[in-house]
Amino acid sequence: MRIVRRIVVALFVLVCMAGSAYGSGFAIIEQSVSGLGNAFAGGAAVAEDATTIFFNPAGITRIKGQQVVVGMHIIYPQADFSGTAQTSALLGSVPITGSGKDGGESAFVPNLYYVYNPENSPWAFGLGINAPFGLVTEWDRNWIGRYHAVKSDVETININPVVACKVDDHLSVAVGASAQRIDAELSSAVDFGSILAASAVPGAVPTQQDGFSVLEADDWAFTFNVGVLYEFDEDSRIGAHYRSQVNYEAKGTAEFSYDNVPAGFIPILQGAGFVNQDASADINLPASFSLSGYHRFSPSFAVMADATLTFWSSFDELRVKFANGVLPDSVTTENWDNNWRLSLGGVYTVNDSLDLRFGVAFDETPIPGAEYRTPRIPGEDRYWVAVGAGYRFSDALSLDFGYTHLFVPDAKINKLAGTDPTGENFFRGDLVGEFENSVDIASLQLNWNF
Repeated sequence: MRIVRRIVVALFVLVCMAGSAYGSGFAIIEQSVSGLGNAFAGGAAVAEDATTIFFNPAGITRIKGQQVVVGMHIIYPQADFSGTAQTSALLGSVPITGSGKDGGESAFVPNLYYVYNPENSPWAFGLGINAPFGLVTEWDRNWIGRYHAVKSDVETININPVVACKVDDHLSVAVGASAQRIDAELSSAVDFGSILAASAVPGAVPTQQDGFSVLEADDWAFTFNVGVLYEFDEDSRIGAHYRSQVNYEAKGTAEFSYDNVPAGFIPILQGAGFVNQDASADINLPASFSLSGYHRFSPSFAVMADATLTFWSSFDELRVKFANGVLPDSVTTENWDNNWRLSLGGVYTVNDSLDLRFGVAFDETPIPGAEYRTPRIPGEDRYWVAVGAGYRFSDALSLDFGYTHLFVPDAKINKLAGTDPTGENFFRGDLVGEFENSVDIASLQLNWNF
């Protein structure tokens, strides 16, 4: 048990540091390496190892004795922008220059799971530590869309104990509770030249007198998940899983710097409220529901499928409130839609030691259109092609590997400044063009039974 405690501590630290690439929204489904090889098809029904704690905790009744699973995912996204940007027509339609270099940031996503299923007991217990949401994008500080976003770093850690009961030979049910923490950092350039020009300050030059803002906030919230698994026989089962919405009231700070602003203008901007201060944001991360099936046609071949609905309509805006009461709220309208993820996969058992996995998936974007897409999350629909393998060294020790490539159509953006000085994009300017995206994921997982 001392080894288990050390693994728990190490993984807790890693999860606290974990972020992820932008995805379909910014939910992280990379919670199981064995599941990655199947594109997470059958997630709520497969229940082959302790990672089922995340996908459907009712599945832990299938795991005998104790098991620890430690996984690590490396996510490598790429995002390049091509297009144009300019200030509002009321500010003279001044072109905004800069590159559209890669804004994707590689990230490590670790997972840790533990299951205890006592012999001759209908009850089983488990603990999962993971990162269910995450986002890392970082553009050059002087890139063409710098007034809309530079760095976006959202990290979560989820501590999820669960308990399951095998009601009879066919039915298992489970419930879990989670303590979930969010840490967010959002930065962007500020076109102080345009802000001063709009107030007719002599000498103000749009796009040439930039400052910078950094917003940081964190919070803990609590949520729950429930699951059901029905086994028709040893070869066929279906599972359903629900994970509830998470509501954060994140609090932190807003810091402003005046990088290229003439010294004489700084007191004017400070008087307008651009000073370091406390800030807060309400962030509602979505509930999800999954329905999965699994069937083994022969000792050497099984198929699985999954449909997951994520209720992203809860993410209607990102509103940052400033404590000094002078600056108006910073608002980004999201208006996201609920989205589906559909997957199909298979497993070929070569022998008692080796399994080969494959899968495909369609991951629908929740972003409703180009006017709501932002450089913070430049995502589109995603098409998954996944392969993987599992190797059993002994009854006590096994290793899983998975690799996935995500094909992503070009994602169009059409952010317009408009003519209303109170509009959310008026001082951010136009940003019109498209993002060329792709994502690669490679993962490794160690399973220990004892």
